[in-house]
Amino acid sequence: MRQYSPDLTPPWKKPQQPVPEVPAEPGLVVEEAGTGFCGAVIRCEAGTVTLEDRFGKHRVFPMEPRGFLLEGRVVTLVRPAPAGPARPTRTASGSVAVPGARARVARAGRIYVEGRHDAELVERVWGDDLRIEGVVVEYLEGVDDLPSIVADFAPGPDARLGVLVDHLVPGSKEWRIAQSVTSDHALVVGHPYIDIWEAVKPSSLGIEAWPRVPRGQDWKTGVCRALGWPDNTGAAWQRILSAVRSYKDLEPELLGRVEELIDFVTAP
Repeated sequence: MRQYSPDLTPPWKKPQQPVPEVPAEPGLVVEEAGTGFCGAVIRCEAGTVTLEDRFGKHRVFPMEPRGFLLEGRVVTLVRPAPAGPARPTRTASGSVAVPGARARVARAGRIYVEGRHDAELVERVWGDDLRIEGVVVEYLEGVDDLPSIVADFAPGPDARLGVLVDHLVPGSKEWRIAQSVTSDHALVVGHPYIDIWEAVKPSSLGIEAWPRVPRGQDWKTGVCRALGWPDNTGAAWQRILSAVRSYKDLEPELLGRVEELIDFVTAP
């Protein structure tokens, strides 16, 4: 005698069982259920998926429900979730990045630099590090008043002071001032460049070298004219600053001095 199923509902009226939804990631090998075309996903867009078979042939199929087989199982292909933005693993200074780290409460210690351009460059490269360490950077607008500024600051074991000076070469006015204020709790360091502009590598700006400006001529104005830039030092600085993306765009003579100051101010 024949055995009959107690369920006499026609197959096309039976509810379909849910099937897995699989992201159509590039490289995923599937078979299109209707045609039997088998290939790897190479593209997914506008509700369609493009497969490439082992002979290099491409075919485009709609991503319909239950439309594909994956390792013999019926699946529904769906668009992959968009990739989130990649988080940098290093800061601009080359330090290990700490995603989500909150800025530390400012220390009593400080780092002073000569001018606004110096402060902006330090922020550009070391800003993330300084916020984590709680170090504030201020600028002096020159070093002539440095002795009185240091005296008012009154550096001590819990409030160290670091100072970055332009064109600090032995025997110069800047060098003599630096010597007069240096102590166990106040460190003055400098770079050999006439201005902080020169601490940016020429290659980062697409020039061969920084121009030589005759004595007696304003250095920044002379640089602009020699390079064929407009006589607008503010605009020139923005052009220079925008070319700095990380420590790799700065000369070693500046890198070492700033790192030295950060270490000095944050030392226990």
